[in-house]
Amino acid sequence: MADVKSEVSRKDEAFQKRLPKTEDLNAMTEASLKAAFAGESQAAEKYMVFAEQAEDEGLPNVAKLFRAISFAETRHARNHFRVTGGVGATADNLKAAFEGESFEIDEMYPAYQEIAKVQKNTQAGRSIKYALKAEMDHKWMYDDARRSVLEGKDVADRQVSVCLICGHTVIGDVPDKCPVCAAAKEYYKTF
Repeated sequence: MADVKSEVSRKDEAFQKRLPKTEDLNAMTEASLKAAFAGESQAAEKYMVFAEQAEDEGLPNVAKLFRAISFAETRHARNHFRVTGGVGATADNLKAAFEGESFEIDEMYPAYQEIAKVQKNTQAGRSIKYALKAEMDHKWMYDDARRSVLEGKDVADRQVSVCLICGHTVIGDVPDKCPVCAAAKEYYKTF
């Protein structure tokens, strides 16, 4: 999905003036915005999956509608996140991302994996395994990036590629075969 940056400069004064800003929130408002952030984020992703399905069914205009509304839901989520004070300096954001990945690796996905195993939901287990392996990559990537930022440097300009099937993420050269799901290198998207 194209970012708004491609359409209007984020530095544009008129654009910045209209964006919701961080403010001190009462507890109930903060909880409401955090719940709305989660709901809008999930809706945006769900609509992107729906767009793929519409494309597969030969309905490109329905797919376009899903993508456009997904973009709108992303705008809502980002506004809510901004107001709750969720965005800090890059080093702080990298620390928060590292902590989020750590939680997913150490607590969330192992528990979810066990539930899927006990309930014999093999496809859920596969999806969870894919995510857990990718989160391990993301954790060290965020840690390395944070160390660079704390030293006053950006990370090296290298390609970052993601397996379209399992989410395995690699910096630098794409492997011939994904080490997680065995997909061919052609199944990686490069950023």
